[in-house]
Order: sequence, then C-alpha cells, then structure tokens
Amino acid sequence: MKFRTIFISDTHLGTRGCQAELLFDFLKQNEAEAYYLVGDIVDGWQLRRGWHWPQSHNDVVQSLLARAHDGASIIFIPGNHDEVMRSYLGTHFGGVEVVAEAEHVTADGRRFLVTHGDQFDSIVVNARWLAHVGDRAYEFALWLNIWFNRARRLWGGQYWSLSNWAKQQVKRAVNYISEYEQVLTDEARRGGYDGIICGHIHSANMRRIGDLDYVNTGDWVESCTAVVERDDGTLHLIDWASETRAGTQFAPRNILNPSFVNRRAQRRKKREAA
Repeated sequence: MKFRTIFISDTHLGTRGCQAELLFDFLKQNEAEAYYLVGDIVDGWQLRRGWHWPQSHNDVVQSLLARAHDGASIIFIPGNHDEVMRSYLGTHFGGVEVVAEAEHVTADGRRFLVTHGDQFDSIVVNARWLAHVGDRAYEFALWLNIWFNRARRLWGGQYWSLSNWAKQQVKRAVNYISEYEQVLTDEARRGGYDGIICGHIHSANMRRIGDLDYVNTGDWVESCTAVVERDDGTLHLIDWASETRAGTQFAPRNILNPSFVNRRAQRRKKREAA
C-alpha cells in the first residue's frame, strides 16, 4: 500500500531477536513519501558485545537506502542503542537525515513531536548501568523467545512474542509504561504540539491522553508494529505480525514452513475424504 508517512522504531538490527524478515516483508508491501526511523534502528550495544549481521538485516538497510535514492524523505532520530549517531546530527548518509528530534505535520494540520523517548526514561538517564543490566536480562528473554518460536514453526505456527506477553503480565511494567506515556505527553504539551510519536519502550499504542495524542510505534523484536499516516492525515497502527498470522498478508518463509503446511493440508484432505 502507499501511505503519506511511515514511522518505524526499535528494529534493533544486529541482534538475534530482530524480526528482520518480517520488517523486510512489511517494507516490500508498503511504501510512503516520507519515513521516520524513530531510534534504536541498529543496536550498537549488542554489536559491541558480538557481531551479528545476517543478510536479512542488510536487506532492510538496502531497502531503506533505495527509497531514499528514489526520492523519499527519510529522517533518522537516534535512540540510546544507536546513540553513536548522535555525534552526527544534521548530517546526511545516503539520503538519510540524522536529527535529534523532529516535528511532523500531518495532512490535516496536526503537529507532532517525533522523538525516540529514552531521554525521558529515568532509568536510562539516572542509572545507565542499570539500563545495561536490564538489557542483558532482556536479551536472555529474547533468546528464550527465539527458541519458543522455532518450536512453534515446527508445528506450522507463526511468530508470537513470548517476551511481550510476559511483559504485559507484570504490574510494575504496566505502571512504568503508563508513567512513560504521561511524561512524554506532558513534554509535547509544553512544546505546543498536538501529540507525540515515540518508541523506546517496545509497547505499541495509540491513545488520547487529555487533549493530546500519544503514539508509540512499538518495535520489530516483540510486537512487529509500525504507524502509518494516510493521505487524509489519519494515523493507524499496523500490527504486521498479527496480520501475517491472520493470513491477510504474505507470510515470510522463516515465519511459515511451507512444506509442513502442505503436508498438513494433504492430511486434512485425506481425513475429509474418509
């Protein structure tokens, strides 16, 4: 589909938990006049600990660069995991503009502050060491998630985030998310914006908080979501993993095992015939 704008964050390219094949499939089937990469696109923290860069991750980068070459506007707002790029604010790389934050005006005239959001995270700001410890624990949870989904694929299942489900069950995590949403909305209000578009906490959401719109693009590790703007200025949250599971979109090969599905279909036909 063709959109006016696509917002993506927290892809964490360079990590084993990154759902790069799903992201590449999303980019193949959707395009826009402008793209906002809302932080943590490449995970510098993980790459410093060990190199992991399969072809699927390169495919995502090449797809974005090709769109910039074709004239699309691509704005990159570094997050805490790719903070090294904050040393290059105001520069362009292959048609990609690097900025600290951005203002986006929708087709219907609303002004949104676009920021990754880590600068409003008290843990990242005041206890950086704790953020790194939490990152290691999160990495372990994603490792479990990978093996869980490999087991699901053996039975013809598609991607489902065990780690995201667990996070939603923890009351403390829910309270943290609620506080984060309120802090960012307050920041947008102080700037005179109509809303805020952010990432960072891997919790996709679109809701009204007071008189402002709070929009979190989610991530491509757990939820596999993006936010799109249509030509009329309306914003929509796309859950690509759910759409793939529902069969409304083409399922990438690593998400669906075609040979297993074919065998299962054949067995079903035999049972029906009997």
